[in-house]
Amino acid sequence: MGLVPSDLTSLGQRNSGFYEHRRSSVVLNLPGLEVFPGDLLVSDGAADYLCHPLLLLNSESRKPRWPFSKRGVQGKDKHKRTSDMENCLSSVKITNFRGYDFYSLKDKTWDEVMETHHKLLTNQLDLRKQQEAMWELFTSECTYFLDHLLVLKMIFMNTLKYLQTHEYLLDVDLWRLFANLEELTQTSLGFVNSLFGIIKDYVDASDISSSLDFISVLTKYFRGSLCQSHQTYCLNYSAAIFYLESLRQRDDFGIYLKWCEQNEQCRRLHLPELLVAPLQRLTRYPLLLKNIWKRSMDSAEKIMIYSIKEKVEKSIRDLEGKVKWLDNFQKFRYLQEIIVWPPLWDRDKRFFIPECLKHIFKEHTAENILSPTNRHLLYEGKLTLAESTRFLDVYLFLFNDFLLVTKTKRNKKKLGGSDPGLMCPSLTPELQAVIKEGGSCTVLDQPIPLDRLVVKSIEPLHVSVFGLRNAFLIQHENRYRQCIAAFLLQAQTENIKKTWMAQITTAISCFTKSQETKKISLFTLPAESSEI
Repeated sequence: MGLVPSDLTSLGQRNSGFYEHRRSSVVLNLPGLEVFPGDLLVSDGAADYLCHPLLLLNSESRKPRWPFSKRGVQGKDKHKRTSDMENCLSSVKITNFRGYDFYSLKDKTWDEVMETHHKLLTNQLDLRKQQEAMWELFTSECTYFLDHLLVLKMIFMNTLKYLQTHEYLLDVDLWRLFANLEELTQTSLGFVNSLFGIIKDYVDASDISSSLDFISVLTKYFRGSLCQSHQTYCLNYSAAIFYLESLRQRDDFGIYLKWCEQNEQCRRLHLPELLVAPLQRLTRYPLLLKNIWKRSMDSAEKIMIYSIKEKVEKSIRDLEGKVKWLDNFQKFRYLQEIIVWPPLWDRDKRFFIPECLKHIFKEHTAENILSPTNRHLLYEGKLTLAESTRFLDVYLFLFNDFLLVTKTKRNKKKLGGSDPGLMCPSLTPELQAVIKEGGSCTVLDQPIPLDRLVVKSIEPLHVSVFGLRNAFLIQHENRYRQCIAAFLLQAQTENIKKTWMAQITTAISCFTKSQETKKISLFTLPAESSEI
């Protein structure tokens, strides 16, 4: 069943109590009236949903009356939609970047600029080298702005905005793909213009002894918005690349991407190569500043440049910490969604709990157990669990204080799978596949604390009769050193087995040392006064 576009267009103009006809297979045409016996009525709320731009159909894309003709008509609709989008792209106008005053300078050397303006080069070798170092900072910023940021903004982002105003790619999130690119472009442009201003003043000055007054510009931008705007962008970068990979699978986005990348101003660079430019630029700033610092002669100036360089390096270190924290936070958020904690009576059939008493057993929620502030995920992966009558695919999560054994459950109908663009980039391919299929990881047993865990290698001689290879044993002991659970696990290869055993052994060792350190710190607290 389908809705005619003209009807959809007028939905928003009708008052409450409105009902829209849905087509039935029998159509009766009367003069001035079109009646569809057996039509369904759609209420206001549903009509609002149907008015969503993503659901709007072209005027010639009505669904076919007969099911056997559905595939052919859909193919025609898709082809027409593609053709319309290509026509829309052909009307996009990209402005030339040559209009900026500093465009002609980005490929010139300092000597060439001085000769062009008939400016005598200084005889002081150190001062000349400092000027060349400043010129390198300026020209590299010009290249960064013109060949990367401006290309991203004018060709990719603005084209996407243009397509969305014409109701194409409406579901593509601009922020998730480009983050604060607008802010980054404006900040870089301001920095380039400020550097260009002081260089122009120096070149135009009649006094040969005049110097480049660049310290104020460096201080303003590096202690201002330049590092902060790059930090904001970099925090979104890994998610943006992951989102881009998910969008590449779509034909309509592929048409847009191909059109943009074929623009001559892209210089054969693809979108991923352009998106990484701000990260590369941020890490290069300290090297450029260090080069200027090494060639400075004035002690006060030298101290100022060094402090600016230290500020940028600290910003990069802070960014690395934020990226790790954000990645860990996002990963734990997805783990909270995908890991299912069954209640006691479902986890172990030995325990009988009447329905009227189940409310008493209020177990801790997964949000409390899997909190990114309390623990870290050290290692994870897929293994095979040997049970009495079968082999079971399991997924293990090794945290810094416990081991969790889960059973992967896939949704065979593949309904309700998550949007791949919404997933955390650091998730393993196995977990990503489970999420896409709407599956989950069900906890098989209680978490095994690392100080109650014993790992043992199993010799092939002992288990080869059962068809097991690369096997090892996980034992869960209670406080009295009695074994209360055991898991006979099989890895795909001997190397994977050794890696798992090494990871678990190292985690146990680190956890034991941390616990001992805590105990020692408790016993070494300042002694109470004998007078108390």
